[in-house]
Amino acid sequence: MRTHTHQEFEAELRTLKDRLLAMGGRCEQMISTAVSAFEDRDEALANEVLEADREMNEDERAVDDLAVRILALRQPVGRDLRFAVAAVKASTDLERIGDEAVNIAERAIEMTPADRLSPPGARLPEMAQRAGAMLRDALNALVEEDPKKARRVFAQDDAVDEIYSEVLTMCLDYMKDPSHIADGIRICNCAKYVERIADHATNIAEMVIFLVEGVDVRHGHGDSEAQG
Repeated sequence: MRTHTHQEFEAELRTLKDRLLAMGGRCEQMISTAVSAFEDRDEALANEVLEADREMNEDERAVDDLAVRILALRQPVGRDLRFAVAAVKASTDLERIGDEAVNIAERAIEMTPADRLSPPGARLPEMAQRAGAMLRDALNALVEEDPKKARRVFAQDDAVDEIYSEVLTMCLDYMKDPSHIADGIRICNCAKYVERIADHATNIAEMVIFLVEGVDVRHGHGDSEAQG
């Protein structure tokens, strides 16, 4: 009987991990679609992001329900307990990443098809691509329970922050022309949304360190392992 119960528990953990990866895949697609919508002033693409967000909310509830079931019925201890708790926290970060993608899509809807992407906005696709890669790496680290992969996410966050600073500097110069202020503000906002996406990915990576090593690194990752 114990073997049967253990097999059920392992199957539930696998399902939980699969659902987290599926949520992450949806998030990546939402980020990419939202930035493309902003880049091309494509309202149809933006609306795809809004629709995907409704599905994302359902995903979050499904992950939370399964994690609560595991906690209540299986009463895990140690690392299994920490993983179930981390899964709930990760699903919250993923849902918030979806919200940031929606914010970008909404900025795209505000613009007209005749508007062209101004120079400060040219870095947004690269910034978003890096943030999406961080998310993918962080989730893989979580489901594989791999702290080395998690630490590599921290270094990637520094690169996103650097691009964010460059975009803000370019926007300030761009908005010296009063006719560019509205566009510049939208670009700054979108860059901030992407920067927050990277922060949420970092949160997930931090959970991996706590899950495997029992160490809380939320207030600093500045050790030599962060680069390895």
